[in-house]
Amino acid sequence: MNATEALLFAVIQGISELFPVSSLGHGVLIPDWLHWSINRTHPDFLPFMVMLHLGTAAALLIYFRRDWTDLIGGWLKAGGRASNPHARLMWLVIAGTIPAGLLGLLLEKQLRALFTSATAVLVFLALNGLMLLWGDRLKKKTASHELSELTFAGAIKIGAGQALALLPGFSRSGATLVAGLAHGLDYASSARFSFLLATPIITAAGVLEIPKLAHHGSDAPQWGLLLACGAVSGLCAYASTWFLMRYFKKTEIESLRPFGFYCLLVGLGGLLVKLV
Repeated sequence: MNATEALLFAVIQGISELFPVSSLGHGVLIPDWLHWSINRTHPDFLPFMVMLHLGTAAALLIYFRRDWTDLIGGWLKAGGRASNPHARLMWLVIAGTIPAGLLGLLLEKQLRALFTSATAVLVFLALNGLMLLWGDRLKKKTASHELSELTFAGAIKIGAGQALALLPGFSRSGATLVAGLAHGLDYASSARFSFLLATPIITAAGVLEIPKLAHHGSDAPQWGLLLACGAVSGLCAYASTWFLMRYFKKTEIESLRPFGFYCLLVGLGGLLVKLV
């Protein structure tokens, strides 16, 4: 990618990583539609994606810094026991992170190698839209609960939903939002838990790849572009989180509908264009 394409890709990544519309799906579709000179096997692409993930992780950590301070502080104060609300929520996040982490390590390379075509992404994106609309229907049928009422079994099931994001076109945040609604959480609580779950997963995705950057070299202009893209991705991710948290607090009726219809429109519309 040239510098302009790289910066635009960083914007797309920063926004779509947290919106329930699939960052991986948009990362495949938009470069394909705009005929970008993207080469995912090029040695520069790995450091590029690492920087984008680190930027997004930094944005989540900054936005939820008080939550993480309270969670870690409460956990340490309780001596690792779930004896206070913050310690209990910390254990819920840990419980929800484990299944997604394990499934990611076991299946990520195999699944992404199988589904890298734009057609597959469009199909999964349309299915993601249906999942979001289904989530709104679930919300109508279940009572609203606070995050403090979530069980450990529920946290594990919500966390496991993140594995759907291994299929390009399915959204990590969308899957956890819907799973949270299915377990009786309101929109705001489901969104908060979704973003707390996403933080260690996205951070790990970047940090685990850092050692590989040593093989990239020390080309100053290239590293300057990488850092700029990471910063752009982080700023967009922070803005997305700010918007979504306020949106879900204020919109308690069919909050996922706009995102569901968007995914259906793009997915089915793209497939129709391909058929024509």
